[in-house]
Amino acid sequence: MKKFLLLAVAFLGFAANAQVDKIYKHSGEVVEGKVLRLDEYTVVFKYDGEDAENTFGKYAIEKIVYGKTGRVEEVTEKIIINGEEDWEKVVILEDKSYIAGLKKGGEVRGKTGLINFQTGNTGDKKAQKKLKMDAAKQGCPFILLMADKTTVGANSNALGGSQAIKTGVSYKY
Repeated sequence: MKKFLLLAVAFLGFAANAQVDKIYKHSGEVVEGKVLRLDEYTVVFKYDGEDAENTFGKYAIEKIVYGKTGRVEEVTEKIIINGEEDWEKVVILEDKSYIAGLKKGGEVRGKTGLINFQTGNTGDKKAQKKLKMDAAKQGCPFILLMADKTTVGANSNALGGSQAIKTGVSYKY
């Protein structure tokens, strides 16, 4: 009878554990819990044994394995930055919820010179490129944009040019 009881408890424990969803992060961490919903840029879940809702940005998650069905859902591909030459891979994020689950890097800044011959649009692109290059230099594939300022004409400088300044915080897995 003891063997049967022990076997039944072990089976129930295994069956209960099989119902747990597994969230695989790009950092290598595996989170066990219950996935409640997938929004456009976030995954809302509950840790196993807890009632509080938690959120990860989809950029931090590689895949989700659902416990009930065993179905695997690929969420995002990992972005690998090897140096400044990979600046084009860097993604600029504009909402704090997108960075949930990522690790903070350093501050980044991109700007055009005070005296330049750029139009508003080309100056903005040049500042964005410098911002992404700064993040790539730190090995970070993501930037949370904090400020985006462009001055044009008489507000910019005495010569009437334009200047673009972008600042943000870099993030990695």
